[in-house]
Amino acid sequence: MEIARRSVLQATAAPAALGMAAPVVSLREKFFGCIAACHIGSSMGAVVEGWPYERIEREFGTFERLASYEHYRNGWKREPGTTEDGVERQKLMILAILEKQDRVNAEDVRAAWVKYIKPESAGMVSEPFEATLLAMAKSGIPARDIGRYCDYAGLNSFARSCHPVGLINAGDPAGACADVLEVGQLYQTTNSRGLQWAVVTAFAIAAATKMGATVDSVLAELRTGVPAWAGQGGVMREIDRALERTSGARDFRALRTAFDALYSGQGTPYAFSSANEVVTKAICVFRMTQGNPREAIVAAVNMGRDTDCLAAIAGGLSGALSGGAALPEEWVSQVDKAVKLNRYTNTQRSLRELADGLLAAFRARMARMAEYAARMNGA
Repeated sequence: MEIARRSVLQATAAPAALGMAAPVVSLREKFFGCIAACHIGSSMGAVVEGWPYERIEREFGTFERLASYEHYRNGWKREPGTTEDGVERQKLMILAILEKQDRVNAEDVRAAWVKYIKPESAGMVSEPFEATLLAMAKSGIPARDIGRYCDYAGLNSFARSCHPVGLINAGDPAGACADVLEVGQLYQTTNSRGLQWAVVTAFAIAAATKMGATVDSVLAELRTGVPAWAGQGGVMREIDRALERTSGARDFRALRTAFDALYSGQGTPYAFSSANEVVTKAICVFRMTQGNPREAIVAAVNMGRDTDCLAAIAGGLSGALSGGAALPEEWVSQVDKAVKLNRYTNTQRSLRELADGLLAAFRARMARMAEYAARMNGA
């Protein structure tokens, strides 16, 4: 399998070097690349989450492997490849989409929370504030009101996990934006900064799934499409400032030092997890690595600060563009092994099962839309 993956990479690199068009990446592989790179990046980045990059450099040089780690000081030493709270959040969206076989709203995802979140998962694979949100979800208040009671309106909790929203809207960035602003109200206040930045994640993933998409085409679509949804264009101004600042960076060491003067929050809860910081860095990693998911993951986990969330976004976006061929098979198999050992997770489906399930839901949606169009065009 690894030999086959390397063959695909070599076949892709050769035409690019000759100025030829790269081979087409199938939609199935784009879905898989997005989900697999997100989960791999989350698990790898969780090992060094919160570390300054100087510590990562000092202890590892370049960190690029799956390793065991502990979160929440709960004594659970996780199997290498075990994902964390952001992926559990994402899995609930996937389960809602699989049940509906279509785009989902806040009520659909709330129902998945109530149905699939395990009581024993609190404090093991979820953040403390999520227990409060789940209690409110069970109370029967409108799903769109739940996020009003989360204290962290600018957090990246939704921006780092909304990949399925982009995928079920593959090729339709505007639809992805609308769904982010709807479903995201489970976690954050309506039209909050956190949701405006989540729009960037889902929009970019939906754009990256288009046939023939490139890094440049995704960035161009972001510039023209995001401001209409995310409020006065401030989001893209911040991203463009960072893209200009890091335009000369050729590796993650140059990239991370370029951000030192921009993002250095500390001393408050989730100080390094503001959505604007993490999403902006992810877009710059995506551009620097030219959408290669393996390189994006390695760059992200060596950036320091919120490494797992950064790797989830940069890796997932890169995988949506380029597929999963660049991901080492041993990374994929280790994440699949770890999920089978994780009794707290919302689902033990493999990476391929999750991605193929999402693709099947997307195909079912397309079939319904085609039937509706044929019926109404003949009316």
